[in-house]
Amino acid sequence: MRIAMLSPIAWRTPPRHYGPWESVVSLLTEGLVARGFDVTLFATGDSETSGKLHAICARGYEEDRSIMPKVWECLHISELFEHAKDFDIIHNNFDFLPLTYTGLITTPVVTTIHGFSSPGILPIYKKYNSRVSYVSISDADRSPDLDYIRTIHHGIDTKQFDFQPEPDDYLLFFGRIHHDKGAREALEIARACNKKLIMAGIIQDEAYYHQYVEPQLRDHNAVYVGSVGPVQRNQLLGKAYALLHPINFNEPFGLSVVESMACGTPVIAFDKGSMPELIEDGKNGFLVTTVDEAIEAVAHVKGIDRTCCRRRVEEYFTTDRMVDEYVEVYKSVLETTRPKALESKKSFLLPEYVQTIMNETMP
Repeated sequence: MRIAMLSPIAWRTPPRHYGPWESVVSLLTEGLVARGFDVTLFATGDSETSGKLHAICARGYEEDRSIMPKVWECLHISELFEHAKDFDIIHNNFDFLPLTYTGLITTPVVTTIHGFSSPGILPIYKKYNSRVSYVSISDADRSPDLDYIRTIHHGIDTKQFDFQPEPDDYLLFFGRIHHDKGAREALEIARACNKKLIMAGIIQDEAYYHQYVEPQLRDHNAVYVGSVGPVQRNQLLGKAYALLHPINFNEPFGLSVVESMACGTPVIAFDKGSMPELIEDGKNGFLVTTVDEAIEAVAHVKGIDRTCCRRRVEEYFTTDRMVDEYVEVYKSVLETTRPKALESKKSFLLPEYVQTIMNETMP
């Protein structure tokens, strides 16, 4: 099976620091290559893969601001679709824009919907609903207007996350500094609990950071360490008393939640979006609805068995499980589309007598 894997080009694949979509694409690509699949990764030129790398954009546009995003996104996507005939299947991890090319090719396309940035993009997904096979990353993130072939939760490489049975006493916020992620609420929770809060992640909303986060950093109990790489991420997650995840939106998945649990660290999350699919309330963390409930939950964290957190990830959120499920999707799509493609080849612009011969000789 020849697979074309389309990654975003905001960041390198895999990302050096932030880049959740690129991270998942990398793990999936490497897992497929390890199983003997012929995978070509369409990503930035500085990306790293054990498969074949096909790049037209040298670096991620979030890492090199001289790169115009829309220009290079179009060049990147069109480069893959102009080579579509070289592949048995295309796996799109690039949101909605690649869908507009699918009517021009016969190679089947699987699209993982990593989340809806706005309801305004739904018309594109609806238009190509019958042509493209959609995979959701959580049941919570499904649109009733679309058909899905499967829900496949993200998996992580558990070898990158060390289990830590004995944590330190700090709380951790690990995510984008943005209202959606609840950075302000995390500060409020930690302050009420009189615990140190370490904050890590990119600043996505500068105004929000300066208004709600930066003033609180004058307090020695709150520190912002910026965006961190894999080694520091492992250390921060593993030694945290708990991860605070007071989100203000229906999050499609939440990689940091699973990564935290892989280290044995419980998660206190607002009960929105996919959180009930990741967290078993009272077993590997707590699902709460308000800041006050989160404050109360911090007092009960010591009752969580950290081995249960790790076990939950090993059972449901590994790369191997994710790869298994995507392989099943690819096979299902190919089994469905091959007969149609064959029938199309038989009947396309052929005289009746030629059609009769082909019907008798083609399998």
